[in-house]
Amino acid sequence: MKYFLLTCSFLLIISCKTETENVNKPTFIIGKWIRLNDKEGYKTYENWNTDFTGVGYTLKNKDTTFKEIMSIVSVNDTLHLKVEGVNETATFFKFTSQTDTSFICENTQNEFPTKIKYHIENKQLKAFVSNDDFSIDFVFENVK
Repeated sequence: MKYFLLTCSFLLIISCKTETENVNKPTFIIGKWIRLNDKEGYKTYENWNTDFTGVGYTLKNKDTTFKEIMSIVSVNDTLHLKVEGVNETATFFKFTSQTDTSFICENTQNEFPTKIKYHIENKQLKAFVSNDDFSIDFVFENVK
């Protein structure tokens, strides 16, 4: 009986942990998005996959002027936005706030941005990247 209870407890712990990780990830971000408020001559895209990996890139005419690889990962049971391709090493932004339609993540050690906010508003994906001195707003619509 002791082994049965021990086995059941172990299975319960494993199954709860897996569900918690999946439930906490922001599904609203999944999709292919194009920026609406870009500079003239530029087109910026963000594509987020169901495994919470994504790529953001900007084109001027047909030339790529900016590219970053993003993913939402769990580090020590805390969600982080991992950004690669901008700096020599990956930069991690720790989730500090989250709802069903938004999240905020921060890394005060990063020069810019130190804070990133994503949220859905009127079927648009909005991103706000900032530090104490500067901010950039991104407004995306879903690409059909």
